[in-house]
Amino acid sequence: MQIEAKLTPDYLFETSWEVCNKVGGIYTVLSTRANTLQQLYKDRVLFIGPDLQGDKNPWFIEEPDLYKSWREHARVNRGLKVRAGRWDVPGNPVVLLVQFEPFLQWKNNIYAQMWTDFGVDSLSAYGDYHESTVFAYTAGMIIESFYRFHHLETENVIAHFNEWMTGAGALYIKKHVPKVATIFTTHATSMGRSIAGNNLPLYTHLEAYDGDQMASTLNMVAKHSIEKKAALNVDCLTTVSDITARECVQFLGRQPDVVTPNGFEKGFIPTGKAYDEARARARHTLLNVAEKALGHPVDRDALLVGTSGRYEYKNKGIDLFIDSMKRLQSMKGIEREVIAFIMVPAWIKGPREALQKALAEGVEIASGQTTISGEKTVAGTEVIAEAIAPSDKETRPRAETAFSFTTHELVEPWNDAVTKHIQRQGFSYAPGSRVKILFVPSYLNGDDGIFNLPYYDLLIGFDLSLFPSYYEPWGYTPHESVAFSIPTITTSLSGFGVWAEQQDKGKSPFHNGVEIIHRNDENYAEAVEAIASVIRDFSLKSATQVTTIKRKAAKLSDQADWAHFIAHYQEAYRKALHNSFLRLSRPYTGNVR
Repeated sequence: MQIEAKLTPDYLFETSWEVCNKVGGIYTVLSTRANTLQQLYKDRVLFIGPDLQGDKNPWFIEEPDLYKSWREHARVNRGLKVRAGRWDVPGNPVVLLVQFEPFLQWKNNIYAQMWTDFGVDSLSAYGDYHESTVFAYTAGMIIESFYRFHHLETENVIAHFNEWMTGAGALYIKKHVPKVATIFTTHATSMGRSIAGNNLPLYTHLEAYDGDQMASTLNMVAKHSIEKKAALNVDCLTTVSDITARECVQFLGRQPDVVTPNGFEKGFIPTGKAYDEARARARHTLLNVAEKALGHPVDRDALLVGTSGRYEYKNKGIDLFIDSMKRLQSMKGIEREVIAFIMVPAWIKGPREALQKALAEGVEIASGQTTISGEKTVAGTEVIAEAIAPSDKETRPRAETAFSFTTHELVEPWNDAVTKHIQRQGFSYAPGSRVKILFVPSYLNGDDGIFNLPYYDLLIGFDLSLFPSYYEPWGYTPHESVAFSIPTITTSLSGFGVWAEQQDKGKSPFHNGVEIIHRNDENYAEAVEAIASVIRDFSLKSATQVTTIKRKAAKLSDQADWAHFIAHYQEAYRKALHNSFLRLSRPYTGNVR
């Protein structure tokens, strides 16, 4: 007699380096999905993250009595130090923060055991591999301890691990608690990101790449190895887009069981009058900073274009952004002034003092020369010859500048890829020039010293966003833009772009608030031309046309919220449990090596 299994989780553990640790896009994935998961599995969802900031963690609300008896048991019997509490995000899910550092002393033993059990090659490990892997291993121990202390043998339990950093946890669970169903999500394969980041053609030759061989070539053996072994040994492999699914097949040797696109939680976005007020405040701030940095007035109706994200110069398309703006500057028919903001955090000393002073006093910075090229200075320049290393002073021009198209002072502006590219393009910053770029190399967390507004509070003030990525497994930045009713331009190499294009069905530009630029390994110049043309055409649209596009952008984002996309995760949970039942019903044949 067949018994239909209940394919829903009773307990769900989700582990990531970015739980209560805001590093990148995975933080957004987990923190915005938490509310929907809480609604489905109230307090049966337990997020596990690294305890890196102690009592100063701004995203963690500690509850000393939560699971107190188990935590004491884990400490006494396994040496596990865990703080329990809530994640300070919508839904306030339960969080367990792990103090993994004491186990670093045994990392070589852990690596040896992973090699014996699964064939994970950690011999050439370096950098963040050590902390990430030991954290993940410790997280596996915590799940095992919780499982046994609370006698969950009769429950459906799932352990979900995100990205290569937590692969060791998935392998630990398979070995020590085989009844727990496992999921491994790769948000971007380590080899795909590395190949793209090393300026190698990823897409043209994808099917020809051998992942193991390329890992050796690019010094990525350890990270690739643990990612691949985790992918091959879990009950369910997921990834965030069809683009990354191709990478999984080629580099990890497994077709993902489910594609789980990233949703977004829109509940915090203002609406109605509050939206209009927030947009007006953001726009005033952006224009004010632009005027003070440039040293001359900026049109009140200037088209404000922005890009943001991690400082991945090629992968995020920052190079294409700059070249497209340069092409736009030379185009005919540009009637509106265009101010383009590149908002990617870099190595900075702090806010530019002259700009900060001008903003505080409400005065303009005196203008210098108006072209950035070679030894020439720019509007609002400050001489920083004294900041040059003594050995370099003889070889560098004495007119070295602080690059006043930046809002914050870079530690080594002459070595920064963005500033060098802007200089090389020779942008004109004269008052009559219609297109100008400002580089914002600071984290926008509300206290950067120049804008003093969080990123979302600035995003709402833009007219258009541009994310011309070369490597973008999903692409939260364009996704966030449409959620804020900001029309966006992205590429066919972005997971979100592919999804949006599927919704568009080949209709007119910005039909759903998103314009997709076709991009591949060979058409860089064509992409530059296409982006510049799209921005020029957008700048000529009437207020009524723009309002219509903004409404369509918001409508598209409604289809990409977690209320819709959580179904893909529920499918992954069902498959993980189903596959674990099948695995346990068969004779044990060993691990996949």
